[in-house]
Amino acid sequence: MRMSVRKMAIAGVLGAVSVVMGLVPFLGFIPLPTGQNATIMHVPVIIAAVAEGPGVGMFVGFIFGLMSWLRADNAIFKDILIAMGPRLLIGAAAAYSFRSLRSFGLVTALAGSAVIGTLTNTVLVLGLIYLRGYLPGSVVLTLGLTHGVAELALSVVVVVAVGLALHRAGFVGRADSRSRKAA
Repeated sequence: MRMSVRKMAIAGVLGAVSVVMGLVPFLGFIPLPTGQNATIMHVPVIIAAVAEGPGVGMFVGFIFGLMSWLRADNAIFKDILIAMGPRLLIGAAAAYSFRSLRSFGLVTALAGSAVIGTLTNTVLVLGLIYLRGYLPGSVVLTLGLTHGVAELALSVVVVVAVGLALHRAGFVGRADSRSRKAA
């Protein structure tokens, strides 16, 4: 993958946003009464993927996973597979869903990539938590419904709003036209 200055800049800025969100209490990981944290740290990953594709999205996802692993206060997220694996895949899933939905309009593509990216995180993290025996299925399902639905709704609103602003600034949509011309 050829890494342009633009891609490196976007990766750096959104990677830095992820670090700040991970370090500032209650910003990226929001403690809930369930004893678990809800997160919005997948949002910069999705935005990176929409703006610059799967490679940049996966890089920012790596930062998200690293922050999750480094600040883990329970055994679940000290498991590097759970902390890192799903977060790497958010960027790829969001980028490819954005590309495939682009013909339906920008708002649909942004919302769809937010849904797919968020579900990639939620389903894979909770699925691994269950498969690795950390929590029973009923608890995993409850967490998915309580935390996952709120994370999904928030991510759609933020990704669409930020994505539209980035489109007006020329950061979303230009890459699509370049890749079509090259194909």
